[in-house]
Amino acid sequence: MEKLKGPDVGCTTATCGWRALLLPQLNRQSLYMYGSEVAVEKECIRQLQSGVFVIHPFSLMRSYYIMCMMAITFLNLIGIPMEIAFLDGNSGLAWEGFNVFSDTLFLIDVALNFRMGIIAEDGEEAILDIKRIRVSYLRTWFIPDVIAAFPIGYILLFADLQYHNDDNPSKTNKMMRILMFVRILSLIRLARVSRLVRFFNEVEKVSNANLEVVRLFFRILSLFMMIFLLCHWNGCIQYFVPMLEEFPTDCWVRKENLMNATVIVKYSWGVFRALSQMIALSYGSMDAPTNYVEMWIVMVSMVSGCLMYTVLVANATTMIANIDPAAKEYKSKMSRLEHYMAFMKLPPELQLRISNYYQARYGGKWFDEKDVMDTVSSSLKEQILEVMCSRLLRKVPMFQDRDENFINVILLKLEYEVFQEGDVIVRQNVPGDRMFFIDHGQVLVETDSYERELCDGDFFGETCVLTKGKHLATVKALTDCQCFSLSWDDLQEVLRGFPDVKKDLEKMVQLNSDGGLV
Repeated sequence: MEKLKGPDVGCTTATCGWRALLLPQLNRQSLYMYGSEVAVEKECIRQLQSGVFVIHPFSLMRSYYIMCMMAITFLNLIGIPMEIAFLDGNSGLAWEGFNVFSDTLFLIDVALNFRMGIIAEDGEEAILDIKRIRVSYLRTWFIPDVIAAFPIGYILLFADLQYHNDDNPSKTNKMMRILMFVRILSLIRLARVSRLVRFFNEVEKVSNANLEVVRLFFRILSLFMMIFLLCHWNGCIQYFVPMLEEFPTDCWVRKENLMNATVIVKYSWGVFRALSQMIALSYGSMDAPTNYVEMWIVMVSMVSGCLMYTVLVANATTMIANIDPAAKEYKSKMSRLEHYMAFMKLPPELQLRISNYYQARYGGKWFDEKDVMDTVSSSLKEQILEVMCSRLLRKVPMFQDRDENFINVILLKLEYEVFQEGDVIVRQNVPGDRMFFIDHGQVLVETDSYERELCDGDFFGETCVLTKGKHLATVKALTDCQCFSLSWDDLQEVLRGFPDVKKDLEKMVQLNSDGGLV
């Protein structure tokens, strides 16, 4: 947001500097939560007047911070098992520097969380009070975050420096054992996976509820990232355990002649064995476990594979079920309709016509049109109907050159109707009380003396809507027809508010009293 202003407080990037990064931005997420630009500006004023350093959940800094932390966390969850299992203390200065940087960043993150605004459980406001933020953080994620942020990178860097600078053999052996213990201890950093889950939940929470595609994308992305991490960790464990045992002669690493192979080859074989066990295939695990440690690894892999398969199927089923709820509801309605028709023992031909009607009426998507129209504002309803029906009304002589307000009120009275091929819509000499506007389809107008076809944009039945008289012709649907109808009662209700139009229509009826109207 370039400028945020209120009655007494104004803030721009130039005047507030870095503080502008802490304020909520004017975007879809903030508008969805607060409802309007004015409400977002008031929220900015509320934060400025508090006078404390708090990062708003909808701020620009928070957005970039979450993306950065997600990337760093994911790299840690990939790199830490690789370092422990395959690099054997030869990770190099670059990786050790990255470890130190990550540990520093996670320690800073623990401190920043005491100043990070949170969204209330009811989703109606952002909590910016320091005490409430502190209490909430201490009760929830503080302990897991402190454990995950334990600075193992600093300890490893210091121990490596001592190890390479010490020439005493006994101290060197002792330092090697300490390094191995510290590297195993560094597995606690894998607790950072909880942060990755939390970041995904926060992104999903602040994303606009109307952007269901975006929310679905994040769910799929988080699911596949977790599956990838599970396979990755399992592959690293496959190699790490034999390494702890100093590669026994009957271990799979020696059987595959991988002792002097590259890291990529070792990692590929480890992941291959892990996947083979997780999906219960014999490839990669033909031989039975040679000891109880390998046996437990195989069992854990198989159980984790079952859990992975269960989670994947459950999430995929949920996502598919939520992709098109209208189509799902339509199938449910059709199933109940079929049971009803069978119970009433309706003739097969009639059952087929009823099913075809539902298909023509709803097109495989079930929705309550009246409910949809009732939930939108009157202004939006007028705009929807104007797009759908305005061109139909303006083709009728008695509605041409009429006041715009009159046309808008008439639009609100139109009813949507569908007729199948062969349906008789109206019959000659039968009293009627409505006229029809053809949106799509063809009809045949028949009298004793002539026939005429009408199609998209045409109309019929205007005599009845004006006089409640008898239809002058029989109208039969030649194709599936989508029409809008206007009843005599609704027209009279509208005309009571437009007396001038009512007089004009009464004169029109008198001029055509000899049957001039069709």
